[in-house]
Amino acid sequence: MLARATVRTTTATMANQLVARRAFTTTRARLSSPYHYPEGPLSNLPFNPRTKGFAFWYWSFMATGFGLPFAVAVWQTYHPAK
Repeated sequence: MLARATVRTTTATMANQLVARRAFTTTRARLSSPYHYPEGPLSNLPFNPRTKGFAFWYWSFMATGFGLPFAVAVWQTYHPAK
């Protein structure tokens, strides 16, 4: 019985070492490579939200996108039939 416990313990230890050896690792991004870009907040956006007129243009875009279907529906409703 003592031998079984020893074998079980050594097997578990070997499994833990194997998992620790094969752990995932990361490397530092190479910024000189064309496939890595700067990281951080707001660096992945195609626009700059810190500009002066961003809020105006943002809400204009949102209002147009939301209101356009309603405007088209009203126009089609009151448009004279041919």
